[in-house]
This record gives sequence, structure tokens and C-alpha cells, in this order.
Amino acid sequence: MKIAIASDHAGFTYKEAIKAKLTADGHTVTDFGTNSTAPVDYPDFIRPAAEAVASGRCDRGIVLGGSGNGEAMVANKVHGIRCGLAWNEDSARLTRQHNDANVLSLGERMMTEATALALVDLFLATPFEGGRHLARIQKIEHP
Repeated sequence: MKIAIASDHAGFTYKEAIKAKLTADGHTVTDFGTNSTAPVDYPDFIRPAAEAVASGRCDRGIVLGGSGNGEAMVANKVHGIRCGLAWNEDSARLTRQHNDANVLSLGERMMTEATALALVDLFLATPFEGGRHLARIQKIEHP
């Protein structure tokens, strides 16, 4: 699978760990930054990752920050992106299973690294079950 990944400074450490695991698992990972823990403006990194998923250059995306909230908001402004914020196994599974999310947002300050790695695995492995509401979600136009 081709996976876009991006973070701000507060998500950098987990981004690096996730990137290493995904690569070891055989995925192709495109890293949109940031490249250190130096303070940055997260939209500069999150939006290009979301655009790569929306355009089809990447199959899925993973974005990280301190809480993951701002990153999810930025990703969801890109037409064609359905970014879900996850904090436990149920939220990661359901964002795929029920909402067909194509981007996962995680908060480094909200969980352990082991939890973040487990949520990424669950997100990537969970299929979408389908549902009548998804067609409506996908047609929503962003201003």
C-alpha cells in the first residue's frame, strides 16, 4: 500500500516510528514532513499529505500532532478526504469500518507509541463495510 505520512513537531517522534514500521511491513511511505521537533505550522505538512491521498498518488494517509485534532481538521478540508481522529482501537476500527476513512489522525500526547502503532495496523487492516450514508458523505462539497 502507498501511504502518505505527515506531522507537526509534536507528532514527529511517533511519525518516525510509524514510518519505520510501515516500511518494514513492505508499504511504500511518502513522508511530507516535518523533519524535527522544531516548532512548525502543521497545515504546511498535513495538507500536502492529504492532497496526495485525494489525488490517488497515495492509497491512505496518516497524520500526527500533539492531539491530532488540528491535523484532522486540516486534512478534512481537502476534497475527497475522510480523516478520522482515533484514540483507541474502537475509534480506529470504526473510522474505517463505518466511515471509510482514508486518512487517520493520531495525537502523540494522547497515547503511548505502542498504542499508536497498533492503531495504524488496525486502520490499515480494517475493511469498509459499506453503507447508504457514505454516498452522501462523499458528495459533500467544501467551499
